[in-house]
Amino acid sequence: MGAAGVVTDVRVLTGAALEAALDEVAALRLAVFRDWPYLYDGDLDYERRYLDSYRSAPGAVLVGAFDGARLVGAATGTPLAEHADAFGAAFEGTGIALSSVFYCAESVLLPAYRGQGIGHRFFDLREAHARARGHDRVAFCAVIRPEDHPARPAAYRPLDAFWRGRGYEPLPGVIAQFSWTDLGQPGETLKPLQFWCRRLD
Repeated sequence: MGAAGVVTDVRVLTGAALEAALDEVAALRLAVFRDWPYLYDGDLDYERRYLDSYRSAPGAVLVGAFDGARLVGAATGTPLAEHADAFGAAFEGTGIALSSVFYCAESVLLPAYRGQGIGHRFFDLREAHARARGHDRVAFCAVIRPEDHPARPAAYRPLDAFWRGRGYEPLPGVIAQFSWTDLGQPGETLKPLQFWCRRLD
């Protein structure tokens, strides 16, 4: 890790600012998700297609963290009903209406900028967006990896305490399946992702 940087601004991006940031968000996703626990071996073309929905989806939100003019982190969210079918399918049988849930898709921040409370700001702004759109629940999902996975860093600390501190709890049995290629692997494999959820006040 290089010298620590300072985040000077965290804000919701819209219009031209959102358009200008999408390629940088794609690059951030590729960089951050290469690390444990995602080990994501992605490509820029896929990332651009994935992020294209944020241009036009009325319910979506993109939050950017900046060091001066440089985008160093980003967080996204969208109504769960508008997201991948596999994620919505995980809620079958829960009694939770998909229309009530706002899905926080990802938070990515370069390592040199962590420890400044940016993760809280990412959640604050997305939760405020969800409230403004009438959602009463916010959810996200996190990949489940075996404790004995050979790539697990010895010093790794999961984010469970941070998430619980914000009022999120895992939803029992609500697990999505999603495919991507792990670093060093020849192709995509299905991964289980545990959903966490909280009610908005």
